[in-house]
Amino acid sequence: MVERASIRLRTTVLAVLVTAVAVVIGAVTLVLLTRASLEGGIRDAAESRALMIADRIRTSGLPDPVPSSSGTDEATDDEDSDDDFAWEILDDSGTVVRSSETLDERSLRVTEDEGPYTVVVLASLEEVDDATKALATPLLMGVPGALILVGGVTWVGVTGALAPVERIRREVEEITGERLDRRVPQPVARDEIHRLAATMNRMLTRLQDSRERQQRFVADASHELRSPLAAIRQAAEVARSHPGALPEGELAEAVLEESGRMERLVEQLLLLTRTGGAGVRQLRDVDLDDLAMAEARRVRRAGLTVDTSGVGAGRVRGDATALAQVVRNLTDNASRHAHGAVVVTVRTAGDGVELVVEDDGAGVPEGERERVFERFVRLDEARDRDAGGSGLGLAIVKEIVTAHGGTVGITASALGGARFVVRLPAS
Repeated sequence: MVERASIRLRTTVLAVLVTAVAVVIGAVTLVLLTRASLEGGIRDAAESRALMIADRIRTSGLPDPVPSSSGTDEATDDEDSDDDFAWEILDDSGTVVRSSETLDERSLRVTEDEGPYTVVVLASLEEVDDATKALATPLLMGVPGALILVGGVTWVGVTGALAPVERIRREVEEITGERLDRRVPQPVARDEIHRLAATMNRMLTRLQDSRERQQRFVADASHELRSPLAAIRQAAEVARSHPGALPEGELAEAVLEESGRMERLVEQLLLLTRTGGAGVRQLRDVDLDDLAMAEARRVRRAGLTVDTSGVGAGRVRGDATALAQVVRNLTDNASRHAHGAVVVTVRTAGDGVELVVEDDGAGVPEGERERVFERFVRLDEARDRDAGGSGLGLAIVKEIVTAHGGTVGITASALGGARFVVRLPAS
């Protein structure tokens, strides 16, 4: 039952309960303190009367009896007659030897010893009871009204405060995977609900961007996989329709070449999905210079000139496998575009380590230097395909470097081609 109750109802009930407890405690405390104060005043007056009678006994002896209401006796002093007090004098045996007229509803008793006598003064609490009732009655009548007022104000206030939340809820309920462009309304007040709405809108923006990137990625991947499949299918159809039209072994060579392209593309797609913060797991000290020298030897075997004279010590903290992929992708990119020379440099720079890979190719136009790190982007599509490029190598580099807390950029090389600079935090 409590779990199904709305925040508005729970808040109102809680406010009413807290107010009820506070008001009741305050009212009871006020009544008790007022009654105690009144009783204290009457007690002081009764004690003063008892002292006065004891002083009279000490100086003048026992006072004369106070006349009864029937008027058969005669009073000697009007001081002994008071509608709010009655008194009596007892001897050692407890016998009443003198007394005033008996009053009704006397409950407060004060005694004072004077020699062989004991003076007893009785005070009426009728006025205290009347004052207590006069105070308690409006309090009892006002408590329900105060609780109703608190409940109403709380209900209206919480309803107004939660109105933006309800509007946000209705809007979110209408948002689907196909309508991620919608945004929740943000209240004007700069309060917690405003910050919640702003956070949700930023989340929706990220979801929309992620969905758009995913759609582009799927579309590009489908397009890239379609090309080698179409080539294989075309060669197979020609071989089946026109036996002997293809030279011996050409069909097998075409199938091997295109299947190899597909295999490399799938491997890079899988690697790209594993990169980022979640894909960088085994962190340890990695000598970036060792990785650079190993890739330089591999590229030299392909017939290119690789200058490694600028490779110095450079140790970083990261995933060795992922960083090796960075170096390989950059050197592969340089070797595909170089006319004949590649330069690899590793050096410390401030509190980081720089990896620089340059080539003497055509370079990258300044307006395209950011776009080349996007997935499936080729500045010369025909040349890249002939050379085995997939358009994913530099995107993988950017993902891995970013996951390691580094940066990657492109400038013009002194050799005439592109100069890729990777900066990583030092170990």
